[in-house]
Amino acid sequence: MRSPVPSPCAALETIGASASELAAFQDEPRQMKSGTVGKSGFLRLGFEYDGGRTVLANLERRLPYIVQRPLYCDEHMPHLAWVFVITSTGCVVQGDRLAMEVALGSGAQAHVTTQAASKIHAMDANYALQVQSITLGDGAYLECLPDPVIPHRRARFVSDTRITVAPTATVLWSEIIQPGRKHHHPDECFGATVVSMSIAASRPDGRRLFAEKLLMEPARYAVRQTGVMDAFDVLANVMLLTPKDCADRVHARVQATVDLAGGLACGACRLPNDAGLVYKVLGRETAQVKATVREFWRVVRNEVIGSDIPPPFLWR
Repeated sequence: MRSPVPSPCAALETIGASASELAAFQDEPRQMKSGTVGKSGFLRLGFEYDGGRTVLANLERRLPYIVQRPLYCDEHMPHLAWVFVITSTGCVVQGDRLAMEVALGSGAQAHVTTQAASKIHAMDANYALQVQSITLGDGAYLECLPDPVIPHRRARFVSDTRITVAPTATVLWSEIIQPGRKHHHPDECFGATVVSMSIAASRPDGRRLFAEKLLMEPARYAVRQTGVMDAFDVLANVMLLTPKDCADRVHARVQATVDLAGGLACGACRLPNDAGLVYKVLGRETAQVKATVREFWRVVRNEVIGSDIPPPFLWR
């Protein structure tokens, strides 16, 4: 019998104590102790297919996470549940411990995003940690497309995402990382102390599909070099976990691009174990990276669901 996947809450301190990049940051803030009330957010979203549409059948939350009722605002997929994740603090600060679970039952379809970018504030003690667990049943479909992560200078942030996906399910997962408030202060661009973001996926029987970890420590390893960020500022890391026939159709429509003059580079590669595709985008500006990810989202919708994506919201 396979060992159960630990819950995000159980994994929070385990990861915080074992991650080598956090070894130097185990001190406590002089303000509120790490992980105390208001700093230990928890969110569970449980979606089920019921009555011709997907409903949010299970919702648990603890501040600073807030979620309002799901919206059915997509004219191309009117049965699709849209959920906006909100944080009452408006930012991530030292000592924050954030855990989120998203579970889709068989045939459920959902779109999960955020109300704004995740701003990681400067830190002089401890660190901020986020653990996310995503589970999809047979035939489920999830678009998890949050707004960008903006690590301010001296930020210390670790994110760990674990996906369990049935062979017939599809999840489109994205994270966009900005260099900081690059027009705010001379040392703001790539001024974070550490940004560590990992993702791993497996089947419901425990078979591992892939694992990837992005670690940025600008003071130790130069970011402005060939093979890392070079002259680019913004990175999008997109994972498409889907059946092989869907992945093949998406891959055939996505062209690799390297436009140094225009400040954009992108391309898709196959994930191991026929898990799907990984799509990377580099750009000088956030808007062009988001637009490129949006076009990839459009191709995924076309090939997996057979519909188009909605027009962008006016405020995005």
